[in-house]
Amino acid sequence: MSITAGAPVRGVAMAGHTRISTEALTSVARAAAGEAFGVPAHDVRVEWTDDDGLLALSLVTPVAIPPLTQVLRDPARVEGFGGSIWERALAARSRILQRVIELSGVQLSRVDIRISGAAVQGRRRVR
Repeated sequence: MSITAGAPVRGVAMAGHTRISTEALTSVARAAAGEAFGVPAHDVRVEWTDDDGLLALSLVTPVAIPPLTQVLRDPARVEGFGGSIWERALAARSRILQRVIELSGVQLSRVDIRISGAAVQGRRRVR
């Protein structure tokens, strides 16, 4: 699958087309999701489907969390990581959607997220 972009350059008439490969889109989506969840991009699985002519993005990803012993001592650590896993997933959906659109120029219909696990992060804080 490839996506064809046909945005004209202002003032220049050019023949041809531009294609963005599925692999390139997948790399962009993995990077955006990894950034949003504080995990390496290679840990994110991506699947694309057709949604009435637009692309739908499905992600399966772990999420970075603070060590639970630290949360017991200081419950505010959860907020330092961006809130609960549920809150982070809800916020990440729109950030990932916007980031993929911004970087690729491809219009997405939706982003579906499934959290596959937790990656305990020591002292690092995630936005």
